[in-house]
Amino acid sequence: MTTTTTATCTNSSKLAGWSNRRLAMLTIAVPVSETSVSDATSEVSAGAGGVVLFGSKAPSDLGSRLTTLKSHVPGHRGLLVMTDEEGGGIQRMANLVGDLPWASYMGSHWTPAQIQQNVTKVAAKMAAAQVNMDLAPVVDVDGRNVAPSKTNPDGWRSFSGSTSVVSKDGVAYMNGLRAGNVIPVVKHFPGLGGSTYNSDFGPARTLPWSTLQKVGLPPFTAAIKAGAPAIMVSNNVVPGLGTNPASLSPTVISTELRGKLGFKGLVVTDSLSAKAISAAGFSVSSAAVQALRSGADMVLFDLGGNVGSQTSAIASAITSAVSNGHLSRSRLIDAAGHVLAVRHVNLCA
Repeated sequence: MTTTTTATCTNSSKLAGWSNRRLAMLTIAVPVSETSVSDATSEVSAGAGGVVLFGSKAPSDLGSRLTTLKSHVPGHRGLLVMTDEEGGGIQRMANLVGDLPWASYMGSHWTPAQIQQNVTKVAAKMAAAQVNMDLAPVVDVDGRNVAPSKTNPDGWRSFSGSTSVVSKDGVAYMNGLRAGNVIPVVKHFPGLGGSTYNSDFGPARTLPWSTLQKVGLPPFTAAIKAGAPAIMVSNNVVPGLGTNPASLSPTVISTELRGKLGFKGLVVTDSLSAKAISAAGFSVSSAAVQALRSGADMVLFDLGGNVGSQTSAIASAITSAVSNGHLSRSRLIDAAGHVLAVRHVNLCA
């Protein structure tokens, strides 16, 4: 007597049937100006996993424009529409969703409950405008009373110089976003507080790993325990964990974040257009391949230059890396799976 078993359908089993190019596109977040989101139509039609909105004032009809853009997603699987809505000087759409103060103000003037409440209001309006992911909260422990700059990426973007305050406030901010139906992205792992420089402008190092584990890591641990769905990895080198920027380091992502901290959600890179990345000898495309090899799931880059050709170059580099054995196909499927999972997309439904 023979028994036939039907293999259970999973996202992974479905993704295994996709071409490398299609999988590669799902790992890319395409930058676009919030005043002309239709510029990303061809990339979205080609299967890009997300778009990142840039600008400082969103059009009043952003929601309907994004709805139109999402209609181009192959198979209507949804799209990660992300932006930097942190508060203070880093707000892309405050004119539509309401104003939040700098994190440093929240940290010193608001209780965690107040942070959560105020962030929920903003998040609900973001979701109403079809923006479903916020590249926030910043859980770097800094506490210096200065504007963010070339020499200090944090300053007022940090809730506090106290690790425990940042841990509580970061979770409150994260939960506020989730309550408003926006996916939070906790950043910048493993912590930028006390960095030598701002990686956007050149090579930067974090505090030594031995110090960072005590001072910078606990807010990430707290966020993971509270169910953080996504984490952004910084472009800083972590002394004691190798010489590559963290976003391109298997030690930082696979060993520490995935392995030791047990994080199972989406890992996104900070912008691979950063000067710290080119200074380390990587183009945006080669950095994207290295980030995926290291355990990242989604790559980000800046608005500027020809976004279409840059997106295509990244997808081609990833596809070539799989073909020549430089990147395993299973790792690419895993990354694509994380992109779908954070949006609760079920390919078997």
